[in-house]
Amino acid sequence: MKNISRLQTLNHPLFARHQVKVSIKRDDQIHPIISGNKWRKLKYNLQYAKLNQYKGIISFGGCYSNHLHALAYACQQQQLKALAIVRGESINQDNYTLSWAKHWGMQLSFVDRQTYRQRHETDYLYTLQQLYPDHFLVPEGGSNQLALEGIGEIINELNQQTTFDHLLVPVGSGGTLAGLIKQDNNQHNILGIAVLKQSNYLLNEVKTLLKDNKSHHRWSIENDYHGGGYAKFSTDNANKILQFSKETGVQFEPIYSGKMLLGFLDLLENGYFNVNQHIVLLHTGGLQGIAGLVEQNRLSASEWPLPPAPPAW
Repeated sequence: MKNISRLQTLNHPLFARHQVKVSIKRDDQIHPIISGNKWRKLKYNLQYAKLNQYKGIISFGGCYSNHLHALAYACQQQQLKALAIVRGESINQDNYTLSWAKHWGMQLSFVDRQTYRQRHETDYLYTLQQLYPDHFLVPEGGSNQLALEGIGEIINELNQQTTFDHLLVPVGSGGTLAGLIKQDNNQHNILGIAVLKQSNYLLNEVKTLLKDNKSHHRWSIENDYHGGGYAKFSTDNANKILQFSKETGVQFEPIYSGKMLLGFLDLLENGYFNVNQHIVLLHTGGLQGIAGLVEQNRLSASEWPLPPAPPAW
């Protein structure tokens, strides 16, 4: 699994007015199914599972999880079984995301919210491991030390592609931000845009993943752009994202990359960046989620381009 995503210059009158250069790292194009940070996070997790002769992988996610969608396909390609502990009701098993996951062979186990909260608890994970001793446990969102290694390759690629001052990334579970911080080692300013309300939770998650976090000081998390909480967004914000996509030709979705985009535009307007600085936005993929939002009537199919149907195999 070796792919390098391209770096694309973004042109917009706002950028010219503020005299900044803006580029976007197109990790959304790194693979047609396992796109964005999911490719990066799964790369070394899958290698580890294969090298240690595991027969499958267990992981966690919601009913519209980008992570589970990508994991299902990746496991099918690597001849590994996949078991998902899904937060929600089985009535959702035929939605766009989970129907494809099942098509690629993923087994779905639906649990209530109380049970799902145990996904980080040692006793619960021990029980799962005893039930499936030949399966490797991967955390929600794929965020573990193996994921950080894969995410870190983004920094290596960027250093070969350009010089820059700031790198912006949406933050959901903290793994992508932690991997960037660790590999960057204080070369650049790295800014995470939180996509959920739990700001202290995210801060602690990143610090836990970094382990030696005191040696890293050129990073921060902005907590004002979550739009009301995880997976929440207003019609006005969705329209702003859609308009920017039309103006630049780069598609965003309103759960992750779109919130990063809106945060960036607001910070730019408020003088956060200096003249002549180069800002890189990391597009972490997740465009398959648009189909689910259309299914739920939260986005209009006539306005939001749907992702192409994945190949059967």
